[in-house]
Amino acid sequence: MKTDSGSGESGESGGCGGKVYLVGAGPGDPGLITVKGRDCIEAADVVIYDYLAAPALLNAAHKQAELIYVGKKGGDHTLSQDGINALIVEKARAGLVVTRLKGGDPFIFGRGGEEAETLVRYGVPFEIVPGVTSAIAAPAYAGIPLTHRDFTSTLAFVTGHEDPTKETSGIDWASLARGIGTIVFFMGVKNLPNIRARLMDNGMAPTTPAALVRWGTTPDQKTVTGTLSDIAERAEAAGLKAPAIIVVGEVVTLRKTLGWFENRPLLGKQVVVTRAREQARDLVARLADMGAACLECPTIKVAPPDSWDPLDRAIDHLPDYHWIVFTSVNGVRFFFRRLHEKGLDVRALHTLKTAVIGPATRDRLAEEGLNSDILPESYRAESVAAAFAREDMAGRRVLLPRAEEARAVLPLELRKMGAEVDEATAYATRQDRTNAETLIARLKAGTVDVVTFTSSSTVKNFKALLPSDGDFKALMTGVKVASIGPITSETARDLGFDVHIEAESYTIPGLCDAIEDHFKG
Repeated sequence: MKTDSGSGESGESGGCGGKVYLVGAGPGDPGLITVKGRDCIEAADVVIYDYLAAPALLNAAHKQAELIYVGKKGGDHTLSQDGINALIVEKARAGLVVTRLKGGDPFIFGRGGEEAETLVRYGVPFEIVPGVTSAIAAPAYAGIPLTHRDFTSTLAFVTGHEDPTKETSGIDWASLARGIGTIVFFMGVKNLPNIRARLMDNGMAPTTPAALVRWGTTPDQKTVTGTLSDIAERAEAAGLKAPAIIVVGEVVTLRKTLGWFENRPLLGKQVVVTRAREQARDLVARLADMGAACLECPTIKVAPPDSWDPLDRAIDHLPDYHWIVFTSVNGVRFFFRRLHEKGLDVRALHTLKTAVIGPATRDRLAEEGLNSDILPESYRAESVAAAFAREDMAGRRVLLPRAEEARAVLPLELRKMGAEVDEATAYATRQDRTNAETLIARLKAGTVDVVTFTSSSTVKNFKALLPSDGDFKALMTGVKVASIGPITSETARDLGFDVHIEAESYTIPGLCDAIEDHFKG
């Protein structure tokens, strides 16, 4: 990562071999971190992170990085600020690259200035990487522009955490109440009655619109609006607690027409994604776009087969085949991986026709430079076999590189047509217990809304993750099961699951559409 020369080149203890990046993690949506902020996480030997930093951002850290949580929540401090300062200095002086990951922006009520001063004092080089502050992002996600030429051109950010029992306030309440069009308060939920009183006592009209945005930019976002006179009661009735941003001003009225984030169909729904981690990205992204909070709990991991011998023999005799059929993206990936390892490329298939099970497999094959000759109308083995009915398969040799444990339907039907079929194991699926403890804890807590299954193997391995002491049905109570298609649904039912949602198109977009339709009613 390219970096500028660090600040803080002198201090009472001299320089060190390490460096610190004070990075704003953004307001909660992991997509709102800056490019440089993500680069700093990737480059770090140590990531020291806060309560409000999105956990998903830690996935960018390399496997050897040390991750240290120093969050502060409701008065429960993992470390004091002095302790955090000392920890940052200690790690940097050990010659390590330290990324201090702070929610929002490090210099806006984030105590980043204090941490930077400490680094200067100890001669530790550092850089500041600004972040998107929740004061801007949370109202934006609630449909509230903080400035608007029809309403106001003045804006103030204020701490809402000031002790109301102080004899003299450090806040000029009179100037705020009479001279600022939009006021945004940080950390002010507990002090909301006092904030309201201070503003009205200093001349702000009780009818001034106000809003609270809790967990802004995340799937748990919730917004309550009212007026200065009743916002505290509305917030209490809605059960709104910290962390929340308070917005006071006429711009709050624009939420009625500009609200967008909380209108999404899966907002607040907790969805478990059981697909292999390397394949889960598209599904997670689509669900997140619809507002879901996704727990990635890969139940399978895709691995090379125990032996390459069957596939190697097939590759050595590719000119003897007439067709090669791919029934998954993984089949394409591992076949070409082995082809390349043997010093060959796509030219080795120039005499073969190709068939694929669906559009994702077709697209992956196209990345290798091959178009598909057959794409069935529906994306399952039976449909692939039916598509071959238009071909003269008598005496034709077919290579089928696929999973170690795959359904027998396709080779059986092709043999009935007179084809000679060679099945070659290209990859295997193994159980993956990543996040299994988190999954079971959330099922026990009743916070999971949907579990998605994208293959029979994801169902089998998900069931194997669950306790075998009879709690299976209790854990799944209230949880919707969403299946990518009838074969996966059949496996799920055979293993005791109730299937509530089934995709009409057996694809990731089809599965997401089915989940959306279900919750739209």
